[in-house]
Amino acid sequence: MTPQHDDEIWRTRFIQINMVRLGGTAIVFFGLAVWYTNLLVQGGTILLGLPLALGGLVVSFLGPKWLARHWKRQDGR
Repeated sequence: MTPQHDDEIWRTRFIQINMVRLGGTAIVFFGLAVWYTNLLVQGGTILLGLPLALGGLVVSFLGPKWLARHWKRQDGR
């Protein structure tokens, strides 16, 4: 691998990790909006909002770790 190719790979991975974090955060906010507002159901609903918010938290915190582990296996470390 050339140094330029190496930099491109790390830049892409950095962006992917941050997109996973932002996506998880967006899911949390959407879940909270479903839970507390009239977005989908009049008066809000905990049955839809809570699982969405918790799922978003899991993705936001564990997604980057999963990606890093995947890339280490892929790189042969």
